[in-house]
Amino acid sequence: MSSALSILHTESSLGWGGQEIRIISEAAGLESRGHEVTLAASPHSRVYDEAKSRGLTVVAAPIERKGLRGLWGMRRVLAAQRFDVVNTHSSTDSWLAALAARTLRRPPPLVRTRHISAPVADNAATRWLYRTATCHVVTTGETLRRGLIGGQHLPEDHVSSVPTGVNIERFSPGDRADARRALGLPQDIKLVGIVATLRSWKGHRYLIEAISMLARRDLGLVVVGDGPQRDALAALAQEKGLKRFWMTGNQADVIPWLQAFNIFALPSYANEGVPQALVQAMLCGLPCVTTNVGAIGEAAIDGRTALVVAPRDAKALAFALQRLADDAELCVRLGMAARAHCTVRFNIEVMLDRMEGIFRAAAAR
Repeated sequence: MSSALSILHTESSLGWGGQEIRIISEAAGLESRGHEVTLAASPHSRVYDEAKSRGLTVVAAPIERKGLRGLWGMRRVLAAQRFDVVNTHSSTDSWLAALAARTLRRPPPLVRTRHISAPVADNAATRWLYRTATCHVVTTGETLRRGLIGGQHLPEDHVSSVPTGVNIERFSPGDRADARRALGLPQDIKLVGIVATLRSWKGHRYLIEAISMLARRDLGLVVVGDGPQRDALAALAQEKGLKRFWMTGNQADVIPWLQAFNIFALPSYANEGVPQALVQAMLCGLPCVTTNVGAIGEAAIDGRTALVVAPRDAKALAFALQRLADDAELCVRLGMAARAHCTVRFNIEVMLDRMEGIFRAAAAR
């Protein structure tokens, strides 16, 4: 049996979304394989609270902002224990870890995970961070990997694509009628659903506009999640006169909601890797409508595993939703193909295998 690693994850974000969920699921998965895993995060962050509730080892550190306080806090974490590898996740904690490590006599190797497709600055400092301070870079999709290699001129063997994995046994098709009864949703209409943090770039407003364009009495919209756009989206739905509209807030378990939907939509227009919610919906056998933003195309293949529309195009989105609402055979075909595709490509055990290998290689250096 291979020796256990001591792994530190760092996260400066105070928010909550797919990135933070991946950190926790990856940490829990590697801990279950016998590794010693610690998370350093701000005590004011949601990921800190979630990690504690999951029974993970978590250290409070003031790393939510760049500055001397954050740098000193990160250095204390790195100096308190000998870690075999440090996995950073956001820009702020990556910079703090890289700089703090340079003050140590025996700095641990850094692995930087890039979760989203936002542009990376092309300047001397950023090149130092990605090429020199970091021994390996992980992206959550091949499209993001190619973008970093081209934009930052990184060697190909310096960057790996490791899509976020999902538990394929937990996320599976279920009984729609039972799920709706448990959730108090009506049985007599078709439900379009979205599970995403309520941020502008997730495209909720285009989904609300598309549903209002269709003006179908047999179609409802369920929005699962919370975030800064909540009030604006509620106001837009009221303005558009949506009658069959539910905003559920965050849900600890999204599986019943996915199993209650007829169609899943994710009309993102920026900042995506391969979204976990989309993969989860596909594993639940749902026909999906989405865009080709970031690395979404690695899961959503137009006409084969999903319908793919142009971002920020409510009319195209409405047309795709109409197709699915009217074509039961297409829904079944897309749903079955999506689950088969994601079972192979986005299995959590595959993600853990890949990350374990990357961490071992980094530690060996």
